[in-house]
Amino acid sequence: MTTSFAASISAIKAALPANLQCPRAAIICGSGLSGIVDVLRDVVLVPYQDIPGFSTSTVPGHKSALAFGFLGSHEGVPVVAMLGRFHPYEGHSLSSVVYPVRIMAKLGVKHIIITNAAGSLNPSIPVGTIVVIQDHLAIPNLAGMNPLLGPQTSPDLPRFLPLSDAYSTTLRRLVFLAAHHLQLEDSALAEGTYAWVSGPTYETPAEGRFLRRVGADVVGMSTVPEVLAAREEGLEVMVLSLVTNFVVIPDTYRSIREEVAAELSGKKLELPPAQTVSHEEVLAIGREKAGVLMKLVESVINSL
Repeated sequence: MTTSFAASISAIKAALPANLQCPRAAIICGSGLSGIVDVLRDVVLVPYQDIPGFSTSTVPGHKSALAFGFLGSHEGVPVVAMLGRFHPYEGHSLSSVVYPVRIMAKLGVKHIIITNAAGSLNPSIPVGTIVVIQDHLAIPNLAGMNPLLGPQTSPDLPRFLPLSDAYSTTLRRLVFLAAHHLQLEDSALAEGTYAWVSGPTYETPAEGRFLRRVGADVVGMSTVPEVLAAREEGLEVMVLSLVTNFVVIPDTYRSIREEVAAELSGKKLELPPAQTVSHEEVLAIGREKAGVLMKLVESVINSL
């Protein structure tokens, strides 16, 4: 693993000018949110295929490159943006999923902002809201699918990682100050708990109802593995979830028994429309709201 880290870092630095080789902040872009590259200055793209140890993202809306550049006013802050992340549901191992986070930490990153597209479980958090994550619920972690299982990548890292302070209060404060300076409406942002599920299926109504009842506000198929690796590496973490859809949680189920009985008795029934979620819907909302999200990210990084 040490050799892989060294090879990855060597390949990355060989592709960069000296002033971009030690980024201070990192951004992980979720589905449809890779537009951050458009606001970076002096951008250099390093494709994943050119970095030993990196996998390739296969999800629509995800690119496969690290973008290095400057973000913010005046000279700007040197940053690295991950354009496309890896998910276990693609077949990537958890160690591969978090490998880029470990590399970014070894390049000198101290702060990481992770974005994702998420489904809302909370009726008071509508589509289009940016949720500043304050906690997470990770059923895969509790069930043995934890990226920190197995041999440690370094004896200097904590074996038993505390997560009660996983989400930086300093960075969360900066994002709400940024929203104020950008004159966003209060309803543009919310705070909440993110539920990580393995995917790639969207939740059944029963699963959505369960997650809501145990305290989750939004749900998605990424992010938590990267949070754990980042915290293990000593980084300050902030997560911004863009709500792209409501999880389908009907108050009641259709009774097929009653529909059949009505049909047999000659009664006419109005059938409810089928409710589903599509990845195209997720990408569309991502494109619509990406500009606001990127302005917030830029403002936070400018404040570091």
